[in-house]
Amino acid sequence: MHSRTRRTAFSLVVFFSACGLAGMIVSQKVGAQSSSDESQFRDSLKQFTSVYDVVAQNYAEPLNGDKPDKAIYDGAIPGMLRVLDPHSNFYDPKAYARMREDQHGKYYGVGMTIQPQNVGGVQRIVVLFPYEGTPSYKAGVRPGDVIISVDGKTTDNLGSEEVANMLKGPKGTHVHLTVSREGAAAPLTYDLVRDEIPHPSIDLKEEIRPGIGYIHITQFQEATGREVADALDSFGPDLKGLILDLRGNPGGLLTEAVSTCDKFLKKGQVIVSQRGRAFPEQTYHAMHGNGGRDYPVVVLVNHGTASAAEIVSGALQDHDRALVVGETTFGKGLVQTVYQLSDNTGLALTTYHYYTPSGRLIQRNYNGVSLYDYYYNHDQPQDTKDREVKLTDSGRTVYGGGGITPDYKISTPKSTPIEEDLLAHYAFFDFARHYLANRTVNKDFQVDDNVMADFKQFLGTQDISYTDQDLNAVIDWVKANIKAEIFTTQFGQVEGLKVRAAWDPMISQALTYLPQAGTLEQTAEKIDSQKTVTAKNVPASPAIE
Repeated sequence: MHSRTRRTAFSLVVFFSACGLAGMIVSQKVGAQSSSDESQFRDSLKQFTSVYDVVAQNYAEPLNGDKPDKAIYDGAIPGMLRVLDPHSNFYDPKAYARMREDQHGKYYGVGMTIQPQNVGGVQRIVVLFPYEGTPSYKAGVRPGDVIISVDGKTTDNLGSEEVANMLKGPKGTHVHLTVSREGAAAPLTYDLVRDEIPHPSIDLKEEIRPGIGYIHITQFQEATGREVADALDSFGPDLKGLILDLRGNPGGLLTEAVSTCDKFLKKGQVIVSQRGRAFPEQTYHAMHGNGGRDYPVVVLVNHGTASAAEIVSGALQDHDRALVVGETTFGKGLVQTVYQLSDNTGLALTTYHYYTPSGRLIQRNYNGVSLYDYYYNHDQPQDTKDREVKLTDSGRTVYGGGGITPDYKISTPKSTPIEEDLLAHYAFFDFARHYLANRTVNKDFQVDDNVMADFKQFLGTQDISYTDQDLNAVIDWVKANIKAEIFTTQFGQVEGLKVRAAWDPMISQALTYLPQAGTLEQTAEKIDSQKTVTAKNVPASPAIE
C-alpha cells in the first residue's frame, strides 16, 4: 500500500475510533441506544466517508503530503467536538505526547525554555532561561544566548518546537550546542549530556514575610500534592499564614487538586463531587487532613484560574478554610477523561460536571458564545440575581455559574502603552543580556540612577520611543522588571521570580487579608464545634418493633 494511502487510511481509522468512543461513552450505562439511533449513527459515518471520498477525488489540488492528516486531525475531529463543548479535545501524536509530558512533569533533554525572536533580520532561537540544576544550567548556558546550531544543524528560521525536539532525547546521550552571546568574541560550544528534566508544578515557594509562606502552583501535575506537602514542610511548624497563588493556573489532574486540598482541610471533609450521565457519581473527601495544623490562608486567583485550580479555590472557600481574593475565575466545571486512541493519539472527552462541597456548578455558559469570547472575554458584568445561591459551612453566600467569585476583589493592574511597548520589544530581557555582557552583580544589586541611565541609553539603540514622563509613571514596574531579568540571568529563574513577587501589587494586597482569613477560620471552627456538640446531645430515636 502506498505510504500516502496508508496515512489516509490511518487518519480515517482514528476519526472513526473517536466517533465510536464518543458514541459509546454517551450511551453506556444509561440504556442501550435504540436501533434507529444506531442506524442513524452508522448512516452519519457513511455520509462522512462519502464526503471525504468526493473531496479526495475532486478537490482542485491533490490531497498529498500532510493534507489528509490536517483534514482529519485539524478539521473533522475538532469540528465534531466543538459542537459538544469548548473543552472536549483531540490530540494528534505530537500534541498527545506533549500533554502526557505536562502531566508527568518531566522529560529527557537539556532543560531550557526557548523562544524564536527576530535577530538581525533572521528568526533565531533564543534561550529565555535554563532550568536550575539541569545540564544546560550546569554547563553555563545563559538567558539571551542565541542557539546557532544543534549537532551541527543550523537553527535559522526554525520554530521552537522543532529545536526543542532536537534537544530532547534518551537519557545519557550527547547533544552539541553552538550559541552566540553578546560580549563573547566567538561562538560558544557545549557538549551536553541529556538527563531527566523535572518540571515542577510549583515554580516559587518562599517565606515572603517573616512567618508568612507563599506558594505559586502553575498547574496540577502528577506530583503536585507531594510538592505542596514539601513546600509546607519547608516553612516549618510555626507558619503564621499562607498565600496560595493560583493565578494563571489552567488546571490539570483532578486527583492532584484533591491531594492539595487534603493538606488544608479536616479529614473526611468533602472536596469535590463529579456527576456524569454515563458514570456513577463520585465524591472525593480529605483522606488524611491537615492534622490540626491551622493557619490563615488566602487564595489568590484571576481570570486564568481554571478547572482543577477552581476545585481547590471552591473547596477551601466553601469550608471557610481560606479567603479567596482576586478576580472571578475562568468558570470551567467540566471534567474531561483522556482516552488513548490509535498510534498515540488521544481524545479528551467531557464525561462529568464537577460540583464544589456546597453543591455549586461553576461552569460558565458557552451556548451561543464564540470560542474567542468564551476564552478571552471575562469582563462582562455578572448578574448575581440569576445565579445559583449556595452557602458555605458558616453560612456565607456563594454563587454557582460563572466561576468562583472572590470574597474580596483585587484587579490585575492594567498595562499602559509604554509597558506594552517595552514588553513587546523584549526590552528588559535584552537589556539584561547587554548589561551583564562584561560585568556581574551581587544579590544586593539595586536599580539606581546609573542603571536607569544605562537602560535609557539602551532603549535609544533599540529604536524604542519613550519619554521620561512615560517611564516615571511606571518607574517601580520598570525597576522591578530590570532587576528580575538581571537576577534571572545572573542567579537563575527562582531569584528572578522572587524579585517579581516582592514587587507584585496583587500579592501585597493579598497579604493584607490574612487577618480576615484568620477570623474566618476561627468562626468556622466555632460553628463546627457547636455542630459537633449538638449532634452528640441529640437523643437516639426509639426503635420500633
